[in-house]
Amino acid sequence: MPLTEPLFFDTDCLSAFLWVRNESLLAELYPGRVIIPEPVYIELSRPNIKHLKTRVDSLISSKLAEVRKIDIGSDEFLTYYRLTEEPAENHKIIGHGEAAAISLAVHYGGIVASNNLRDIQTYIMEFGLDHTTTADILVDAYKRKFITKSEGDTIWA
Repeated sequence: MPLTEPLFFDTDCLSAFLWVRNESLLAELYPGRVIIPEPVYIELSRPNIKHLKTRVDSLISSKLAEVRKIDIGSDEFLTYYRLTEEPAENHKIIGHGEAAAISLAVHYGGIVASNNLRDIQTYIMEFGLDHTTTADILVDAYKRKFITKSEGDTIWA
């Protein structure tokens, strides 16, 4: 994985670290590169998962992650809209978090962090994007000695 490209997280991939209270690992591994698309932030703001929003807000206020908006009418919005509302023929509609991560990676350069390969693989290939998953991130953390195998297994479980 390149050392300077931003990582655009979808909800599922980011949540994997939030649920186990280990989101700081992302900031340690990828300082200044953790980007939360605004639709992902909105998904994490649901009242029934306040604890996740609190953890995300802490990352943001500590400047360990940033929220990136998708402005209506922008090129990235047009891509986002296409992925969530009007996909090309033989393409499926995907979720807002996945679409936002893909759209931002397409237009700003970067890596899509998503576990939802089944839904996004076609778009990853079509746009020629780099992609990572929770498992890839854990392997990276282990190889770089940020976590032990036991800690990685705990996060994964």
